[in-house]
Amino acid sequence: MAATRIWIKNPLAIFTANQLDAAGGLVIEDGVIAEVLSAGQQPSRPCERTFDAREHVVLPGLINTHHHFYQTLTRAWAPVVNQPLFPWLKTLYPVWARLTPEKLALATKVALAELLLSGCSTAADHHYLFPGGLENAIDVQVEVVRELGMRAMLTRGSMSLGEADGGLPPQQTVQQGEVILADSQRLIGAYHERGVGAQIQIALAPCSPFSVTQEIMLASAELAGKLDVRLHTHLAETLDEEDFCLQRFGLRTVDYLDSVGWLGPRTWLAHGIHFNPDEIARLGAAGTGISHCPSSNMRLASGICPTLELEAAGAPIGLGVDGSASNDASNMILEARQALYLQRLRYGAEKITPELVLGWASQGSAKLLGRSDIGELAVGKQADLALFKLDELRFSGSHDPLSALLLCGADRADRMMIGGTWRVIDGQIEGLDVAQLIADHRQAARQLIAG
Repeated sequence: MAATRIWIKNPLAIFTANQLDAAGGLVIEDGVIAEVLSAGQQPSRPCERTFDAREHVVLPGLINTHHHFYQTLTRAWAPVVNQPLFPWLKTLYPVWARLTPEKLALATKVALAELLLSGCSTAADHHYLFPGGLENAIDVQVEVVRELGMRAMLTRGSMSLGEADGGLPPQQTVQQGEVILADSQRLIGAYHERGVGAQIQIALAPCSPFSVTQEIMLASAELAGKLDVRLHTHLAETLDEEDFCLQRFGLRTVDYLDSVGWLGPRTWLAHGIHFNPDEIARLGAAGTGISHCPSSNMRLASGICPTLELEAAGAPIGLGVDGSASNDASNMILEARQALYLQRLRYGAEKITPELVLGWASQGSAKLLGRSDIGELAVGKQADLALFKLDELRFSGSHDPLSALLLCGADRADRMMIGGTWRVIDGQIEGLDVAQLIADHRQAARQLIAG
């Protein structure tokens, strides 16, 4: 049976992330983009279905490269609202240690649903909490990703350096190295999909220099090389972290990264704020990617990522919303807006354009995750599309549709297609009772805080 052809016809505006002329729209067949049409061009052969996109701005499905799904349960919690990273973490760790599989499933579903409604088709999550009873945390997340029909890079995080040994996390949140590595290998074998169109992928992600041992960093790099998966961690987020590395290891953050075998193209780093020019050059030469998380960096007053220097040196740049306890949202199109404005403070208005930032949120983010089949609109790429309407009061009087998405504050996609299937229609997620999800999630959040 021949695959159904869908013509996404004559969009109001379209951003392909590769400068292709796609004013006539896209033809979707068998889950991939079969044709890219210029203005006035017709499909090469008939399409069974047509979607008139004349009221829509069309983007590649946005790609979130750093998140902590479980943190949706601790948004805007009063005791940490005004704290920087280290005290913020120390206050929250004991709360997060009470996570259960049921609460994690709800937190994950809320994070993914919010991302999906914001134009995001693929999300990377950094889950590093495995207290007693939550040993199968990643398995829980896999089921939720499949239910919502999104793509995900689920990173098997870890913490192995507790307070008793000079680390930041409490002892009940850390695991032994052999447990971490055995579970990492199990998850890769069970869930990691390779090749074009993958839905679930696994990466290895020891949490940070202040919460894991050098041994687990070295062993994770070795295992990732052996099994050909990616590596992810937090690095150079704050000056406190830099001081910790100097005191504990006698090394700055990039020297430490190099010493444990992580400085290479397999690695992408969350935040990447506090690098000197030599370190930027080394990261670029190694092809190590950086997930810029502007909202979180502003909320915790951590600093501003030197994106243009990193990119010029050869380090790919993508965007991440970071955890929902430091953002406190899971909204990719708003994160792109935040990146636009924060980076303009550093580099000026002329250098940081809407097109540049949307490129980070799509094609750049895809590079961080090691994928060439998503993040842009071109023949042969996955049919992951985000469609936005500009019919709300906030857009009235706007003239350039693509710029209006960011400058006027678009926050919700009207439609989302992933792999050729509509997952959001008229601003609603297909098959999801959002009101019930909110009620269940709110109850779980109250229970978690109450202990």
